[in-house]
Amino acid sequence: MKIETVNPNTVHKPIFSYSHAVKAGSTIYVSMQLPLDIDGKLVGAGDPTAQAEQVFTNLKNVLEAAGSSLGDVVKLTTFLLHSEQRPAVMEVRKKYFGEHKAPSVLGMIKDLSVEGALVQVDAIAVVGEV
Repeated sequence: MKIETVNPNTVHKPIFSYSHAVKAGSTIYVSMQLPLDIDGKLVGAGDPTAQAEQVFTNLKNVLEAAGSSLGDVVKLTTFLLHSEQRPAVMEVRKKYFGEHKAPSVLGMIKDLSVEGALVQVDAIAVVGEV
């Protein structure tokens, strides 16, 4: 099975020692996507809607660079700092995914990997014939 890393120029460079995604055969494992613009700067400080827009845009860009799309997502994980951010983030998610029925996890955690981040999302996608 062919395994390749995916670090597109349409999103910020990885900020730690990781790749934005790994494509293993027809499966794509996407690292947590952060509310960072292409220059690695935080987007929407204190604004869960703006941050969710950036996170889902980054996710979309990484998937496209791997030859996939949001429609190929089979598992989605979302982490928030506070439960009151959930309605705003879920509204943005619906904009990107529609009535997506894939398994998903929504968790509230104490801290995220970038100071000021309110939301992070990772995903698993499967493309082509399985």
